[in-house]
Amino acid sequence: MLKLYGFALSNYVNKVKFVLLEHGIAFEEVRANFGQDEATLARSPLGKVPYIETEAGSLCESQVIVEYLASAYPDKPIFSADPFAAAKEREMITFIELHLELVARDLYKQAFFGGTVTEYTRTRAEKKLRHGIAGFKRIAKFDPYALGTAFSIADVSAFVHLPLVGLATKAVYGTDFLLEAGIDWKAHNKRVGERPAAQKVTADRLAFMDAQKKELPKI
Repeated sequence: MLKLYGFALSNYVNKVKFVLLEHGIAFEEVRANFGQDEATLARSPLGKVPYIETEAGSLCESQVIVEYLASAYPDKPIFSADPFAAAKEREMITFIELHLELVARDLYKQAFFGGTVTEYTRTRAEKKLRHGIAGFKRIAKFDPYALGTAFSIADVSAFVHLPLVGLATKAVYGTDFLLEAGIDWKAHNKRVGERPAAQKVTADRLAFMDAQKKELPKI
């Protein structure tokens, strides 16, 4: 059985997990953190999660894993059957992850972990995020799903990543850049969150966060 390595707080782990659950692909979830030990590096060369173990070997990077799943399970409609529609789904995933989430990630230290980012990082991230969001808005529909009236793999990416972008900008700049631009990620998140796969991902993430809080030393 396919094994998914990672932890429930990771948005990229949850992206893969959502796809597996959504399409009924059997898998075993294995708790794993970032690591530089040889066992981890043998499966994930940079020590990142997620990574998977298949009968043929291991794979890392969430989009590579999703592409593998689409090829390995052709009976599972992970991407649209129409080539152009499937390409638009990949385009949106790239936009969300490369131009939004990856840029916003520089803010997470301050937004979520009690640290402080430098003024240079703050200014640079704002400029890149506003540019990226403007481009994203040109291809996004949210009518009510990311690419129109039908749920797609693009909605999985939006579900796991956009809340982090919105919350991070709100925490650091005092305003949610996505909502400010007219991208109602909250309504989208609520709608996608009604799907059983999304509910499972969310429940596991909240349980993980609760367990982490309980493990903190009491002062």
